[in-house]
Amino acid sequence: MVSQITKGIKISVLTSFEGTYFKNHKIHFAFSYEITIENHSKDAVQLISRHWEIIDSLNNMEIVDGEGVIGKKPVLKSGEHYTYNSGCLLASPYGAMKGYFNMINFTSTKKFKVIVPTFKLCAPFALN
Repeated sequence: MVSQITKGIKISVLTSFEGTYFKNHKIHFAFSYEITIENHSKDAVQLISRHWEIIDSLNNMEIVDGEGVIGKKPVLKSGEHYTYNSGCLLASPYGAMKGYFNMINFTSTKKFKVIVPTFKLCAPFALN
């Protein structure tokens, strides 16, 4: 698990290899990840959008931007947490993701970025 705190918001990530399959005559490596967002600040906040940079060991990079996470824009009061699961496909058995969440502080009405630390995606058979 990797974790990082930005402006009182803690992001923790767990990853898992889900298997391989063929699509469009190419092998794909499927990974899932679970992200927990914990509000350690004194103010209520809302996640409004996300930015991902996904890279594999073949140096393929994909940028993903979008509203919310898994179709939701969770509001977290002080002391609350929100956990969700998602996934991605890579063209190789090893890669990584990093990014950030754009959030808004309801007390100050200011928007801010919360860093999602780089997390590795690795099929067990790819390890030494």
